[in-house]
Amino acid sequence: MIDPKPRPNHRIYIEVLREMTPEQRLAKAFELSALGKELFLHGLRERYPDLSEEEIRKIYLERISKCHNRNY
Repeated sequence: MIDPKPRPNHRIYIEVLREMTPEQRLAKAFELSALGKELFLHGLRERYPDLSEEEIRKIYLERISKCHNRNY
């Protein structure tokens, strides 16, 4: 199967992950999760510049609730 998207640094990325301790990988997962949240909030602020921070937070929570797996 041909990879549709070239990833020239993928091998290096995997090597770096393998060299990390479990604690480091968990910390990186939390860091990436926080970054994703901040990017999402930034996008909402850009899309709705006239809304208050409280209104932005409400939209954020509504949209995030749609992402959770309800099977547990």
